Amino acid sequence: MYVGINVILAASLNLVNGYMGEFSVGHAGFMAAGAYLSSMLTIFSFPPGLSEWLFPLAVFAGGAGAALIGLLVAVPSFRTRGDYLAIVTLAFNMIVKSVLENIDAVGGPRGVLGIQRMTTLPWIFFWTVSAIWVIRNFVYSNHGRGVLSIREDETAGELMGVDTRRVKLLAFVVSAFFAGVAGGLFAHLIQFINPRMFDILKSTDVLIMVYLGGIGSIAGSILGATIYTVLLELLRPLEIWRMVLMPLMLVLLMIFRPRGIMGLREFRWFVPAREWAASVARIRAGRGADASTQG
Repeated sequence: MYVGINVILAASLNLVNGYMGEFSVGHAGFMAAGAYLSSMLTIFSFPPGLSEWLFPLAVFAGGAGAALIGLLVAVPSFRTRGDYLAIVTLAFNMIVKSVLENIDAVGGPRGVLGIQRMTTLPWIFFWTVSAIWVIRNFVYSNHGRGVLSIREDETAGELMGVDTRRVKLLAFVVSAFFAGVAGGLFAHLIQFINPRMFDILKSTDVLIMVYLGGIGSIAGSILGATIYTVLLELLRPLEIWRMVLMPLMLVLLMIFRPRGIMGLREFRWFVPAREWAASVARIRAGRGADASTQG
């Protein structure tokens, strides 16, 4: 089930870092927002006998809360260009952790106890498929084309009529929503959360998944999250040294394979039929042009 949660996190961050070409490092902050909001709802707001029935609503509310916070972060961040988003999201992650540690109503540094285990394999499957389906359709929509134009050349995209600021906000809010959903599922799986679980190390974990699997690729997000989660478990006997090896892996990836395993490539079944046909036609046309030139 951890693999499914990590797939949601990786796919949602890939939308911003991989498809849009911006660099966000505060994904754990949005995950924390979803985890705490959904936990507060199931513990304090929902009638005890109805908590399991209302669990999907709690997870959705966690995602919606994270999306709202994502909008508040994105509005000032996208007024500028360059590396400012990385700085703002890093500060946001630190602020979220500090705020949660100083609010006694949500347990402060002790965290939240007594969360009922309601995350099950069918719910993980449902939300993972939903996240992939929404992000895949978003990427291949008109807004998705705008997202890709920002990555390739934002100025050229604006000249072609793309409202880049609006597209950035929309992509960032969608990304934050699914990070919040992952947080809600995570909280109701391990039944305990505290602010230290959502520090910069957690954001680094998600970054490694994205860049290991491949930027700009849904298949890469799935591969990266699966490989990283399994590797963490296999390296568990190394104890603290595994937390040294994993960031080292990120450094080596940036040097030798900066786009990751799938890097801007996609499996056939994640591409709409018309897009696949157009891609095959372009490749055949290119080969035909090469053959005529050689001839």
